[in-house]
Amino acid sequence: MAAPTAYAERTTYSLVATDLDGTLLRGDDTFSDRSLDALARVAAAGARHLVVTGRPAPRVRPLLDRLHSRGLAVCGQGAQLYDAGGDRLLWSVTLDRELAETALGKIEAEVGQVYAAVDQDGVDGLTLIEPGYLMPHPTLPALRVERRDDLWCEPISKVLLRHPTLSDDELASTARAVVGSLATVTMSGPGTVELQPCGITKATGLALAAEHLGIGPEDTIAFGDMPNDIPMFDWAARGVAMANAHPELKAVADEVTTSNEDDGVAVVLERLYA
Repeated sequence: MAAPTAYAERTTYSLVATDLDGTLLRGDDTFSDRSLDALARVAAAGARHLVVTGRPAPRVRPLLDRLHSRGLAVCGQGAQLYDAGGDRLLWSVTLDRELAETALGKIEAEVGQVYAAVDQDGVDGLTLIEPGYLMPHPTLPALRVERRDDLWCEPISKVLLRHPTLSDDELASTARAVVGSLATVTMSGPGTVELQPCGITKATGLALAAEHLGIGPEDTIAFGDMPNDIPMFDWAARGVAMANAHPELKAVADEVTTSNEDDGVAVVLERLYA
């Protein structure tokens, strides 16, 4: 991604990649009419809209229905490429469950007990939460299990972590220091520190989806709000952070728009696709 001071903004882009939570979605898990109208402008101009989210495919499917999207979506922090029209995964990478257990043990050796959840792989995979784990998005369905061992009953795409006292930044920093090559550590929202397959990021899935669509990074604009969006910004020609974005993302963004509650994505798209 070019430095903000050196970058000359293009008039339009062939691919608009948006995060969901904290970006295109409002806090009540809805899309504003203004955002939907802006995405309609993108489609009318012949460009494509691609959702790139940390949510797993089963949790994204109803949102894609609301967007009337039957195309591709990048899910699970880049570990899944979902085809909404066929309701199938074109590509997925799972997190080795033994490595996940080892990584959890290393983290707990440093910070004490953490509470964990997992997203299972597959288009019908469940979100399982162990005792003590609180879902950061209470509207998302999850199944509580009796013991941590029950989290590993099926292949998983990622592990979600919460600590009773540490901040997300503190937990993520410690996890990165001790996990090493066992997994990739990301922070994707308030109360959401995650372990995913090593080397997998949103940029991994975005690049694969763009290749399927025949579009390159030079024709892509990306929108996000959290540090897990940094690889996506690095890959795309232009990165736009929301006003409510984490400082780490704002620091590498080409532009900061208004918040997700104030239609920040639409503000930029209306300018580009007038």
